Amino acid sequence: MLPTMITPHKPHPQHRGWRQRLLIGAAVLLAGLFLLVPIIVIFQQAFAKGWAGWWHAVSQPETLYAVGLSLVVVAIVAPINAVYGLAVAWLITRFRFTGRRVLVALVEVPFSVSPIVAGVAYLMVYGSNGLFGPWLEAMDLKVMFAVPGIVLATLFVTSPFIARELLPLMELQGIDQEEASLSLGASGLKTFVRVTLPNIKWALYYGIILCVARSLGEFGAVSVVSGQIRGETNTLPLQIDLLYHDYDSSGAFAAASILTLLALISLVLKLVVEAHFEQTAKEDG
Repeated sequence: MLPTMITPHKPHPQHRGWRQRLLIGAAVLLAGLFLLVPIIVIFQQAFAKGWAGWWHAVSQPETLYAVGLSLVVVAIVAPINAVYGLAVAWLITRFRFTGRRVLVALVEVPFSVSPIVAGVAYLMVYGSNGLFGPWLEAMDLKVMFAVPGIVLATLFVTSPFIARELLPLMELQGIDQEEASLSLGASGLKTFVRVTLPNIKWALYYGIILCVARSLGEFGAVSVVSGQIRGETNTLPLQIDLLYHDYDSSGAFAAASILTLLALISLVLKLVVEAHFEQTAKEDG
């Protein structure tokens, strides 16, 4: 007697539709409670005194300086991380060498280390009593409690984002097209610019957007290395915290609305890049 195959029970279409609607409703409800409602509250509180009250709060010199400093840090960090991410992804995916897995693990270290710990570590290295502190003081170079320290801390926290977006894509694509380009006489630089970059550009854009969003919102590491000096080393998240603890709720919410708006812009750009990425993958597939 031949054994009979047991087929899995398929749920009735009506049951499936009911369950799907329940899950979708629960997801929308939770997203609204944990994501949408706080955003609405931020803008409602920011404009509680009208546009004039909002503008008066955000036009304070210390808040404007914090916005400018945050944008300057992003303008420095994003290009450096883009170069770093490209170099690491190229090295890991195009070469086989001893310690390759260790390098992959090192790339992900900032994901597992608390930003506060990273900030303290930078103090132990570049602070006045740190490893390089006496030498930096002798050279009259100030790193901690200054903009360079903020940049270094932000670089550490955001360094994995671009590399982690490029690594799986470049590993999947392989090197066939690049080898064909080289065999036809193209130089390494021309191959990289005309073959490699076009194939990974959407993943690169996606990683840059994530890096920018993370840089704008970084608080832990920056709070340690900046010293939170008013009008000098306060980034926008630090300024929001300062205003809140000064019981200036209107100023804190107004500054928070700027940071939220920047985050929403990053989210829209992220969705656009994802759509292009998926469309490109379908066309290639």
